[in-house]
Amino acid sequence: MDTEPQHLERGPSSTPATGNEEGSRSVRMPGFSGLLRGLSWRRAAALGVLGTASLLLFSAFVVQPFLIPSGSMEPGLQVGDRVLVNKLAYRFGTEPQRGDVVVFDGTGSFVQEPVRENPLTRVAHGAAAALGLAEPAETDFVKRVIGVGGDRVVCCDEGGKVEVNGRAVDERYLYFGDAPSSAPFDIVVPDGTLWVMGDHRSNSRDSRDHLGRPGGGTVPVDKVIGRVDWIGWPLGRWASLERSDAFRDVTGPGGAHG
Repeated sequence: MDTEPQHLERGPSSTPATGNEEGSRSVRMPGFSGLLRGLSWRRAAALGVLGTASLLLFSAFVVQPFLIPSGSMEPGLQVGDRVLVNKLAYRFGTEPQRGDVVVFDGTGSFVQEPVRENPLTRVAHGAAAALGLAEPAETDFVKRVIGVGGDRVVCCDEGGKVEVNGRAVDERYLYFGDAPSSAPFDIVVPDGTLWVMGDHRSNSRDSRDHLGRPGGGTVPVDKVIGRVDWIGWPLGRWASLERSDAFRDVTGPGGAHG
């Protein structure tokens, strides 16, 4: 008669584990590479599409990256900077203020004729621009608000400065060596519009260049896409943009202090 316990004949795989044996075994968790291999290409593609769609929605309604294409806003904003445009800044009854740096659609003011291009190319370029991966549309501009509706903006006063509602503006943000304007102007900004100028005045096509065109160089408030609040890239230039205090003494029909 076989008197040896039956469970020993089943080999080590069927031997009941003791507490020590359980403690000596290591439980292997799947590593990151294993997780990636476990994802099918379809799942990876779906996640990529979902992520891109989420970024586009965030860009469309909250914060949009914007690639600075020219030197018109130097020295504050340089060519190649990627700024973050706050699209909620003017969504709840607040309007642009003097000194704000804004991005706007210049169709009908700075650009009289819409740019014609292939629809597929336009969609692809628009998506890339919305993510800050391509230059913005040719109708999008970034400038500083100098006058709001009702303001009288004059250049230049006896001291060679821009004057808003009779107050000289000390524009310390201007590009070094630039005059406030090489061309004189005197305009009352229509209600619901903005008078905008670049900080690099000698290298900026702005409201001054469109005085004789429909709209007189001003930009409708409802064409403003958002306010530039941050420089997001390159990392060495990461900074927030504060509203300039150059307009702190300006009062008048365009509102309270700028």
